[in-house]
This record gives sequence, structure tokens and C-alpha cells, in this order.
Amino acid sequence: MLVASTKRELGMSELTADQLACELAQMDRETLIETLREMKCTFDLDFTNEFLDSVSIERLRHIALGASLHLHKDS
Repeated sequence: MLVASTKRELGMSELTADQLACELAQMDRETLIETLREMKCTFDLDFTNEFLDSVSIERLRHIALGASLHLHKDS
């Protein structure tokens, strides 16, 4: 379930938007950051460690969800 999500790109082709949001909601900060760092988007996700450490976990989830939805749109 969650472990599988961190090992693959999160995208709508494998999950519905609701399922994706639920998986992201269950992730801790470290897993969210790892997911963002490993995501292969058509645009750069170039966040500094300072930024990632300073934003709330809700904001990290929002960024990950947006990037995942955009990833699906581009694929």
C-alpha cells in the first residue's frame, strides 16, 4: 500500500485522484519528501532542503498531489 507508493511514481494512471489523496494523507514528512524528490515530472521539482523542512506537512501533501495530478495530465 504506502510502501508501494514510495517505490513508484504516483500518478493517476494507477490511482484515482481520491486514492492518491488518501495515500498522500497517510505519508509522514520523510516519505513525502522522498516521494517529491523521486517524482519524474516534465518540469523541475527543485526544492531546497531548507524549504522542504520549513513548510507544513499539509503543504507538502498539497505540492505532491499537484505534481502527481500534473504528471498524469502530461502522460
